[in-house]
Amino acid sequence: MEGVLVRKIKKICVFCGANSGKDVAFVNAAFHLGKVLGKRKIDLVYGGGKLGLMGCVSTAVAQHERQVLGIIPSAFTVNNLVGETCGKEIKVATMQERLVMMMELSDAFISLPGGFGTLEELFQMISWAQLSIHNKPIGVLNINGFFNGLLSFVDHAVKQEFITPRARKILISATTADELVDKLQAFRFEPDPALSKLKWSPSSSQKEKLDLTLRL
Repeated sequence: MEGVLVRKIKKICVFCGANSGKDVAFVNAAFHLGKVLGKRKIDLVYGGGKLGLMGCVSTAVAQHERQVLGIIPSAFTVNNLVGETCGKEIKVATMQERLVMMMELSDAFISLPGGFGTLEELFQMISWAQLSIHNKPIGVLNINGFFNGLLSFVDHAVKQEFITPRARKILISATTADELVDKLQAFRFEPDPALSKLKWSPSSSQKEKLDLTLRL
């Protein structure tokens, strides 16, 4: 990355499945990502608990003596539904509050394979970047082509002029953890001139305004 200004990343939020998936490569990649974060002295923010890939990546980060913060809705903690969080835990009331806190406490975002919840978190964060609510890098770790279809769909939406080429640059992808972290560190945010003029209040009404992004 010689000659490239490197963004300082201290905490990365990882979105991923509470299941392990069919391919053992997903589990291996989650553990390896945690190892890479640990070696690079990057702390983890995630959704809490120890299930599936969430448990893999959090365990690996903790094993490399980096801080782990799980942000979890209180409903998930009833009857130990998702298991114990590996590290510090913050309980919140709603899923939306969880995502807002993840955004505020993280310097970048990585998505591993997952289901609807993972995709919601990923695209919500992309939408908020498009609206200049934040300017933090977002990437997917494309293990064994898991995200090929999603990336093709996004490119199709660009061709059909529903996503601008500028907005398309928000979503980064790579096939290895080291390459993805390098890309996140090199990311340069390009705000939309019109959307960057929006004023987002830090008051309690913020969450209501953020909900509107789902319908843009």
